[in-house]
Amino acid sequence: MGQIASTGISRVSPRTLPRPSLRFRTRGGSLGLTATRTDHLVSQIETGLPFKTLPSLAVSSGLSISQIASALGIPDRTLARRKAAGRFAPDESERLLRVSTIFEKAVELFEGDVDGAVEWLTRPEKALGQRTPLSYSRTELGAREVESLMGRLEHGVFS
Repeated sequence: MGQIASTGISRVSPRTLPRPSLRFRTRGGSLGLTATRTDHLVSQIETGLPFKTLPSLAVSSGLSISQIASALGIPDRTLARRKAAGRFAPDESERLLRVSTIFEKAVELFEGDVDGAVEWLTRPEKALGQRTPLSYSRTELGAREVESLMGRLEHGVFS
């Protein structure tokens, strides 16, 4: 009587399940953005991206919201205010698009393998001074260097 019947269903955390291969059709696709023209994307950034784009990136990437917020340089209290307001400031929106672009390009580099891309983005790289590509992308200059590194890796030039 004191025993619990086994249901035969094992509990598997979402992180242990293989993620399907992923491709993004438009820049900002991992944010749930559908703009196909740069001028529309610029307009959205100038207005400020909706807060829901952050959870969208978290779901697409498997990164936590706090990991992404850290890469964006947005403190917890500011993040809470943005959630309440429902929108990011234009400069934060631009950083969010930058990080999503780096993620999308990493997924492309890893031929749709999201887990491989995220593992690479969160592992320190010698070519980036032992910093992770995600943290290095916190600035525009750093993001360009991460893109350059991805280009070298894609063409077999290891640095």
